[in-house]
Amino acid sequence: MQTSGKVKLPEGKKVAVNIGVDFDAASVWYGTFNKISPAYLARGEFGAEVGVPRLLDLFKKYEIQTTFCIPGHTVDTHTDVVKRIIGDGHEICHHGYAHENPTDMSFEEEEAILLKGLEALKRVGVTPVGYRSPAWDYSPNTLKLLEKHNFKYDSSLMGNDLHPYRPREVVVDFDNGNTFKEPSDVIEIPVSWYLDDFPTQEYVIGGGEGMRSNTEVYERWKSIFDYAVNNLDGACYALTVHPQTIGRAHNIQMLENLIIYMKENGAYFTTLENISKSYYEK
Repeated sequence: MQTSGKVKLPEGKKVAVNIGVDFDAASVWYGTFNKISPAYLARGEFGAEVGVPRLLDLFKKYEIQTTFCIPGHTVDTHTDVVKRIIGDGHEICHHGYAHENPTDMSFEEEEAILLKGLEALKRVGVTPVGYRSPAWDYSPNTLKLLEKHNFKYDSSLMGNDLHPYRPREVVVDFDNGNTFKEPSDVIEIPVSWYLDDFPTQEYVIGGGEGMRSNTEVYERWKSIFDYAVNNLDGACYALTVHPQTIGRAHNIQMLENLIIYMKENGAYFTTLENISKSYYEK
């Protein structure tokens, strides 16, 4: 059985909400989509120069402390912007170096990238306790590496949707059924493509739909939150946004409307680290 848990919430609050900001900048375009043209790089630049300041102003307006998941390449490219994020009191989470997909890497290759990301964060004074895979995927070695390097939580997997849990290694056997190893000490704060702005909003020529109605997105995000409020105890809601996507004028207003709604209906806005610290097993 999966070792799932709950989040201890402050008095009067109903759901722990994290607005996880994946500040990928240019790295998402060549790390995930293999695109290095000036047009795509400019979209990453928009995220750093326009999207992040808009988000920081919005978070300050509503007194929200949250988590920025930042690749080392973004740290090295937009250092002053990252320092502003840190100065505003937000948590920084490890997010690879150049938005690499670790799925097919060897142990040594994946560890080298993990360390390179740690070194970049160290240069701005950050020692992260959490990790988010740039691909929202693992290699067979990822969990071992997170344990080896003393990460307290991960936020990359989808074995639950609204409760944290302890992930397990899966031993794949197509002939006899899969088996599971013991639950990790790492706490998983699950993500969901349904709670991500990029797939429906970010147009990629030949590779992504983009430009769907953000009213549709708002209603989906609100509906998932409402389910947690009305049906679950000790739930966590991990929203994932990208500055170059959510920072667009129409989307930042949609996010503000969602924040207002959640605040009025029992949301406890906090960091992924705080959610992991508040985890307790059922």
